[in-house]
Amino acid sequence: MKKVFVVGAHGHVGKQMVEKLGKQGYATLAGVRNENQFDEYKDMENVEPTLFDLTSSPEDMTTAFKQSGAEAIVFSAGSGGATGDDMTLSIDLDGAIKTMIAANNAGIKRYVMVSAAGADNRSFWPNSGLPGYYVAKHYADAYLKNSRLNYTILRPTALTNNAETGKIVLTSEADSKMDIPRADVANSVVEILGDDNTVNNIYEITSGDKNISDVL
Repeated sequence: MKKVFVVGAHGHVGKQMVEKLGKQGYATLAGVRNENQFDEYKDMENVEPTLFDLTSSPEDMTTAFKQSGAEAIVFSAGSGGATGDDMTLSIDLDGAIKTMIAANNAGIKRYVMVSAAGADNRSFWPNSGLPGYYVAKHYADAYLKNSRLNYTILRPTALTNNAETGKIVLTSEADSKMDIPRADVANSVVEILGDDNTVNNIYEITSGDKNISDVL
């Protein structure tokens, strides 16, 4: 059984992700900000909440990863659109990079990043409404690609709370309005962790008509 440490497990995608990973038999560590959130995971199979602070040092993160016994890291954290650029830089850029440093230092080579569609499209950023967010995602992804980790970067389009479909498509093949249920982003991460052929690949995805496993 592979053990997975999910950073940002209390987010809308992260919470669904840890539940799905647990149901698939992964020993899943749900990294959350405070103990008040622990009860939300008590009924999830194979899921153990654990404290994890993205504002802490890479050294402290290294210790946390080593003690966890994790074999893979998933980064699904985000500061949120209303927090301002300072917090976005602290969480989505610096926080993400610190977890990559810590993963390397802890000897954990598998790393999955939940990023955002458009992170490599500078012409999109100014009119996105969240330019600082996309800058942070772009440079976090760029650091990951040069980190020596066995990475996969997943870049979903706009997120919805619609019911999952299990169907996606690459944005380059989409022919309609692009958004995707959070549950299908979580499903995609589960598929990625189960498929070594996804290593060192970037997938920009949206809702579609193809099975997730076929697209990845």
